Amino acid sequence: MKVREENRNMVLLMAVTLVSLGVAGIAALFEPTTAKQESATSPAYLADSTPVRVVGAPFVPNTNPRERH
Repeated sequence: MKVREENRNMVLLMAVTLVSLGVAGIAALFEPTTAKQESATSPAYLADSTPVRVVGAPFVPNTNPRERH
């Protein structure tokens, strides 16, 4: 069975899509599932927000482009 030249790109696209779906499906099988009891608890904060030093002038949006500051 020979694939006509005008259909080769679609056959290649279909083959790549099927391989990608297969890899994603296999990866989904090994993905750990979370317990439903964890979602009922309060969210865990990974890190406290630390103050950040801003260098330069603060950003002021230009709401009126005809006026320049």
